[in-house]
Amino acid sequence: MTPRRALPAAAALLLLAGCTSFAETLAAERGTAGQGTADQGTAAPSSPAPGGRASCPAERAGPDPDRPVVDLEFRLSDDLRTVTGTETVVFTPDLVTDELVFRLVPNGPGAAGLGNRITVDDTRGDDVDRAGYEDAGAEAPGGLFVLQLDGELEPGESTEVELDFTVSLGEGGFERLGAVEGVSWWASGFPLLAWEPGVGWARDPFVEILGETATSPVADTTVSVSAPEELTVLMTGDQDEPSAADDGRRTWTAREPVARDVSVAAGRFRTATLTTDGGVEITTGVLPDAGVGPGELADQAAEEVTALAERFGAFPYDTLTVPLLPDAGGGIEYPSSILLAGVSRVVLEHEVAHMWFYGMVGDSQFRDPWLDEALATYAESSVGERGSPAQPDRALAVPGDVGAAMDEFEDTGTYLDVVYGKGGAALLAAREAAGAEAFDAALRCYAQANAWTIATPDDLAAALADLPAALDVLVRAGALDADDLPE
Repeated sequence: MTPRRALPAAAALLLLAGCTSFAETLAAERGTAGQGTADQGTAAPSSPAPGGRASCPAERAGPDPDRPVVDLEFRLSDDLRTVTGTETVVFTPDLVTDELVFRLVPNGPGAAGLGNRITVDDTRGDDVDRAGYEDAGAEAPGGLFVLQLDGELEPGESTEVELDFTVSLGEGGFERLGAVEGVSWWASGFPLLAWEPGVGWARDPFVEILGETATSPVADTTVSVSAPEELTVLMTGDQDEPSAADDGRRTWTAREPVARDVSVAAGRFRTATLTTDGGVEITTGVLPDAGVGPGELADQAAEEVTALAERFGAFPYDTLTVPLLPDAGGGIEYPSSILLAGVSRVVLEHEVAHMWFYGMVGDSQFRDPWLDEALATYAESSVGERGSPAQPDRALAVPGDVGAAMDEFEDTGTYLDVVYGKGGAALLAAREAAGAEAFDAALRCYAQANAWTIATPDDLAAALADLPAALDVLVRAGALDADDLPE
């Protein structure tokens, strides 16, 4: 396996496995200081769009009724180092296809470099002809797993498949997967369906820099986890009470009808649960030696949920779980769940913002990483009393296009500077140029109209069509292409 390559000292301190706070990242690198059930859509007041064009949708767009159905069964070993699982998928494409492609995130350079790995042990399905790995720039056995069907699947036709798999959990460093004494966590720890509706299979390569590269649709997802009885499980979805202890183990279950991906953490967590005024149930968990109590962390999360809902519309999920892991310097977003490493309000705010931009309004994280990272950065700098990022003019002057794909960045530092730093600053500048009220209304319309889809830069440009000053800022920052702007 290729070990994780050395990072600049400041970036190494942050250990950016998925994403972290733009403000904290730049400071380190530069030395500067209303809810509703997601499955049904959420009603929102109709409001005029900027420029007097068509009003915003009266209700948040609902998920595709033909979205995949995914059932995940995990079993964590007694030594907390291995997860075995079975995934059942019912897939109904909107384009003709003769295969199913799954992304094996644990085999990516960063995760595998820390000792994580996933293998597919067996596959079943009436329509499956053969199966095998594709490299895609990942560690052995490969970054993609492909089920070849025995014929073409037409739009609207369904197929059901099962995959048995094994995940080995590595040690050290904050990543999507890992295990240290008393706690294990695995996120994207299963074969992830790599379908982009209207486009097809996402076979994007893995990259060496620290960032996401996955594209996945929302799915009606059920998760069950068998774990040693002394552990508490916090995961994606609305969790039931665990089963009674049996033979030294308990089973935890959860369901999330619009999950693009899944995270699970199992440890000796002390937990606290509260419900916000908007009806979101928040559960936090901290380990015995944590420097913060679960109640305090839950209060902080609730404040961020409430503040961001006032800006972007109702929180997309009924629940939010926040396990605090034994590391520092970052966080990784998953639908209705955040893997938090270290207590930082700015990081927490960034990750909560991802519930709208990534969780609800998805994107190709390889092709258009700025659509979630720059927007989450913008959120952390424009909500509450955090203020604007330090030296925004300097951030805007950084070379490079905000809208570049992941394989266009030469290293992690460049990626952070351009996508997080320049991207967040460009969105703030666009808001200032267009006027805060008009820009906020347009961005809220974007979220309402594109909920539960995989959005593109064209979708955001369409939402800002009546704000030419905002579009001009984003074009100059390389986030949007002037030739593709709406007439």
